[in-house]
Amino acid sequence: MTSAPAAPPARAYRRLGVEERRAQLLGAALTLFAHRAPDDVSIDEVAAAAGVSRPLVYRYFPGGRQQLYEAALGSAADQLTLCFAEPAVGPPTERVSRVLDRYLGFVDQHDAGFSALLRGGSVAETSRTSTIVDGVRRSAAEQILLHLGRGGGPGQEPAGPRLRMMVRTWIAAVEAASLIWLDEEKQPAASDLRGWLVDHLMALLAATAASDQETEAVVADLLGQETADGPAGRLATLIIPVAGRAAHLLSPEDAAPGAGPVD
Repeated sequence: MTSAPAAPPARAYRRLGVEERRAQLLGAALTLFAHRAPDDVSIDEVAAAAGVSRPLVYRYFPGGRQQLYEAALGSAADQLTLCFAEPAVGPPTERVSRVLDRYLGFVDQHDAGFSALLRGGSVAETSRTSTIVDGVRRSAAEQILLHLGRGGGPGQEPAGPRLRMMVRTWIAAVEAASLIWLDEEKQPAASDLRGWLVDHLMALLAATAASDQETEAVVADLLGQETADGPAGRLATLIIPVAGRAAHLLSPEDAAPGAGPVD
């Protein structure tokens, strides 16, 4: 007599703790928001992606999609803020390059959700979501100022208004460039975009240094840490010949050796 085959062992069910379950739901929501605008994502889809019931999602997020979106946005904001955290090791422009590599990787991974987040216009957009996004921008600016020696870190003086405005302007340009990059089907290559954004930062610093003594001191210190084969050295190789073509625009006084910036 042939015995019946043994039944497969039942899958062990593990009940998730509150924080684990919340993290699971946020992860599912972030995956959906990464590729679609928040208006197009339903609670049912989040539940299906997480493998749970719709009532369970509401148990953790009784405010529904809006509360879930704000929580997911806060989680994404934490991840994005971490992109800008970089140890103060090596030349500043190389640190900023590593920051931008992580940032553009985040933009690439979150694609449509990143675009929807920064463009606004969603029914899910509120003063709270705007505050979350603005917090990321301010945190990113503070991290860049740290690498410029003016972030209020140990032994650092806080940045003055001109330098702070310049850095926040650059952060806005990085954000705008990221959105355009998505519109242009991620062209040019991320590495080329990163290099251009580092060049942009250096150009803004140089232009601001021409009329701001604090920024002039920051640039002098920064250049002292740079290397010939790094981003700053590469940019100098490209710009110095171009700048030389403007010699006819200088007055005799400005062209004299040792002439400094105008206060």
